[in-house]
Amino acid sequence: MKPNPLRLKLEAGETIYGTMSQDSRSPSISLIMEQAGCDFMFFDMEHGPNDIGVVTDMVKVARGTKVVPLVRVPDDLYHLMARVLDAGAMGIMVPRVETREQVERIIENTHYPPMGVRGCSVPKGHNDFIPQNVWEFTEQANREPMIILQIEREKAIENIDELLSVDGVDACVLGPVDLSLSMGIREKNVLSALEPSIQTVLDSAKKHKVPCGIHIGNLDWLIEWGKRGMQIICYSNDIVFLRNGATTGISKLREAAQKNTK
Repeated sequence: MKPNPLRLKLEAGETIYGTMSQDSRSPSISLIMEQAGCDFMFFDMEHGPNDIGVVTDMVKVARGTKVVPLVRVPDDLYHLMARVLDAGAMGIMVPRVETREQVERIIENTHYPPMGVRGCSVPKGHNDFIPQNVWEFTEQANREPMIILQIEREKAIENIDELLSVDGVDACVLGPVDLSLSMGIREKNVLSALEPSIQTVLDSAKKHKVPCGIHIGNLDWLIEWGKRGMQIICYSNDIVFLRNGATTGISKLREAAQKNTK
């Protein structure tokens, strides 16, 4: 099994940068984002149209690039997490985590014995279909893939120390949109209103030595939280990139055409 480059960078105190693919079903997106300089990419199964077949193909191509493939699973059910790891995802992000019991179940279902109860099939996408001794493989597979908690509920903020103290949790990433909905925050400047809660998570993550990150499209805030010590910087998504790129170009073309007609 390949060493996980994200683990190595995070353990060295480095910051990692990436994005999320929410709507693209083309495996080529990893090749494109490699050119953009991404360290990682989340393939979204919670809000995106991606089933296990699509994600398997996306992950397979990404494993041949410098972009580490991560998957946001739709829920913490065994078959949703284990199959994605079998496909070769080098980490999963589990949404809507709230309690220690939930985290313990996630860790149990994503690890092989003696750490957990995950069923084993060795030559799959997770080790590029290479035959391997089962004991050597399971030891590596319990170490390399990252289990990431998505913090996006008020209850998760209240329980954050309990969540991050569970052995096997490798990182946490804040989801500001769902967090603001959960907390009933309606202020125009939502990010400023969320600042104390986000800082609470970051402080807890530092205490428990768990890398912390945030997924948002606001560059100023990503830069700010990077300065404060967040190591996982996840910027925007494929939908926004496509729309913004097209909008910029088409707007300039229309403006130029209008000037030529005057």
